[in-house]
Amino acid sequence: MVSPQLEPLPGDAPVSTSSDPLELISAIAPPVIPPCDPAWSGWDVLIVAVLTVASIVLCTAALALGTHWLAPRVNMNSVAAEITIAAQFLAYLGIAIFMIAMVEGKYHVRFWQAIRWNWPRSSFKFVGLGVALLLMIDVTANFLPMPKTTPFDQFFLKPRDAIVMSIFAVTLGPLMEELFFRGLLYPVLVRRMGIFWGIVLTALPFGLLHMFQYGYSWAVVLLIFLMGTVCTVVRWKTESVAASFLVHVGYNGTEMFMLMLATDGFRHMEKVLR
Repeated sequence: MVSPQLEPLPGDAPVSTSSDPLELISAIAPPVIPPCDPAWSGWDVLIVAVLTVASIVLCTAALALGTHWLAPRVNMNSVAAEITIAAQFLAYLGIAIFMIAMVEGKYHVRFWQAIRWNWPRSSFKFVGLGVALLLMIDVTANFLPMPKTTPFDQFFLKPRDAIVMSIFAVTLGPLMEELFFRGLLYPVLVRRMGIFWGIVLTALPFGLLHMFQYGYSWAVVLLIFLMGTVCTVVRWKTESVAASFLVHVGYNGTEMFMLMLATDGFRHMEKVLR
């Protein structure tokens, strides 16, 4: 007696007659489509940007109030630089934790892998590029109306503050800027507008970010925009945020080193603040 052939009911998954276990698994559980690249959206980037600004403002206010409460006789102007550096340090740590939690918790992808933190084989090459970039920009600055003094100078009025700022400028500062601009923002812009506008629109807000620090000088903003453009091109060519971070460190480190030499270890800032 021949058994009747049963027709599959509508909506039933097709029954595989293959003996290959991989085909059987894929028939039962279709492969999961990986998230788009990048996994996050422009709204996520905007949230990180707003939270960064809010965190710096709140940390600065909290530290200022705390200092005034604990030491009411202290001149707040004399410790303004220390409060600003400490506030930015605390805010950056909080934002770093938030970014990692957002990417891994919301999109279930590894943060450092998704951000393209691919450490290059020749690290010194990118640090050297940062050094050369600083020297070229210094030459270009001679042909622009550069300001003699800026609000950023307040961080170098005392040797202790200058040393702390120099350490910050080659560690957490460039790390967070690269993670945000070249890590989070750049791939979103490229996905929407292509490589050219992705590079330009990543470097532009990077330059504008430093506008207040340098007294709203368009010449300084232009030079930082050029520096940001080079870092973004490196990010594009190498597909590595770590590479652009090394360029940034080489640039900032050379700037701090030259300033230290010019002022006898930050002891005579009047030599450059004339």
